Amino acid sequence: MIMIQSHMIETELKTYSTRVEKALQRWLPAAESHPTQLHTAMRYSVLNGGKRIRPALMYATGVALSIPLLQLDGPACAVELIHAYSLVHDDLPAMDDDDLRRGKPTCHMAFDEATAILAGDAMQALAFHILAHDPGMTDNPQARLHIIDTLALAAGSRGMAGGQAIDLASVGRKLNIAELEDMHVHKTGALIRASIIMAAGSNSGIDRNVLDKLDHFARCIGLAFQIHDDILDVEGDTKTLGKQQGADIARDKPTYPSLVGMNEAKSMAQGLLKEALQSIEPLGKSADTLRAIAEYIVMRSC
Repeated sequence: MIMIQSHMIETELKTYSTRVEKALQRWLPAAESHPTQLHTAMRYSVLNGGKRIRPALMYATGVALSIPLLQLDGPACAVELIHAYSLVHDDLPAMDDDDLRRGKPTCHMAFDEATAILAGDAMQALAFHILAHDPGMTDNPQARLHIIDTLALAAGSRGMAGGQAIDLASVGRKLNIAELEDMHVHKTGALIRASIIMAAGSNSGIDRNVLDKLDHFARCIGLAFQIHDDILDVEGDTKTLGKQQGADIARDKPTYPSLVGMNEAKSMAQGLLKEALQSIEPLGKSADTLRAIAEYIVMRSC
């Protein structure tokens, strides 16, 4: 087992979380602006905590590639808004029907279902508005277009939304390992991968070999993240998780522990971590924060 560099990751995650939080505060409409309930619900859903793993991966990729973090504030906000919108919609009664998120009532419980749907819609639209208008991003128009396209694909039917559709269709079914991996590569992995590829895309002159290594790292970490989530659904507790423990089991959802057993699921997560770390060895010490985040992903308790 690879041991997490706890002193590094705690400091870096806090730094990156604070940075993207400040940027999100600036981009989100004020709660007092009309229509007030919608804007209040948006701020409630985005600024209510969370690990900010996707922005952290983006910033850490920037550090590894010597990209100024100012160029990544807009993309970091965009990817976090897409993630937040997906949680709001996933929690709805028509989806996973959850009433707790990050230790607080879910958006539709704190407001109402219609407001939650509209808040998610508005967050998704805001994400692409930011990518189109953020003045700090790369001034290369082709690079900016590539960043927008990367997030659009990751959020849509060939990425996160498609993964959620597969997830809903899989309830009560017995999937094989290939089908389960396909679901999670789309539902969870696509946005994690996009976070890294969007950051790399800010460097229009990036070497193709380096990009391929980062892409492989992202794919491994995205799947490891979901495997560990499945493990936490069994071994975690509601207070620590900030959401209902055992929810996947209660809904008869296919998970890695249910399919291959807990020990094998843990072994798979560790194997993916090892493969991810090997893929970015050529980046040297500049990728130390990426390595620490990768370790955190398979060691976290929530």
